[in-house]
Amino acid sequence: MMPINRKPTAASRLKQDYMRLKRDPVPYITAEPLPSNILEWHFVVKGPEDTPYLGGYYHGKLLFPRDFPFRPPAIYIMTPNGRFKPNTRLCLSISDFHPDSWNPAWSVATILTGLLSFMLENTPTLGSIDSTNYEKERHARKSLAFNLRNETFRELFPEVCQEIEDVIRNRGETPEEPPPPERAQGLCDKNQGGNQWGSVGTNIVVILVMAIFALIVNYILKSIVID
Repeated sequence: MMPINRKPTAASRLKQDYMRLKRDPVPYITAEPLPSNILEWHFVVKGPEDTPYLGGYYHGKLLFPRDFPFRPPAIYIMTPNGRFKPNTRLCLSISDFHPDSWNPAWSVATILTGLLSFMLENTPTLGSIDSTNYEKERHARKSLAFNLRNETFRELFPEVCQEIEDVIRNRGETPEEPPPPERAQGLCDKNQGGNQWGSVGTNIVVILVMAIFALIVNYILKSIVID
């Protein structure tokens, strides 16, 4: 019997790409798949030297189709950066906008390398924006605190988060720490209770004033009748 040549599944191919990335990382980029869904990868681009992105950290994601590597992924960057619109599908030769130009031999490392190369250019495309170097540098500085507010970013990239927090402290700033949901909810409940008691007190005062006013009017009317 002739052996059956099975096509690699998306999961098996992405696992292979992940192992290759761990052995041979892409410069300036860290990438991790979601533990619950290997078809969704998140990545961080660290701004290279001699670019307006220096000092910035840019969070993005790759959404792979189920028939990867035979079709390309959708590519997004969530962190404001001055080059691409945040949370917008990017039209690149390595993205799902151009399945006709996609090569199944390309790996996740190839995609990330191509994305960084295009990010450092000024070539326009669907999803790109124009901005000055000053604006890009401003986005780079703000990107640190922006990323720390993203729960997925913090879960997938704890080492990068620690690096970012160290940079923020070296600036003399304090890293943002979102309050636990239970505590935040408790504070809301407490404030709402205070508002309710305040409303009751206000109503009592209004009733007393109206009662006193009615007594005064009644007294005046009686005085007029007696006269």
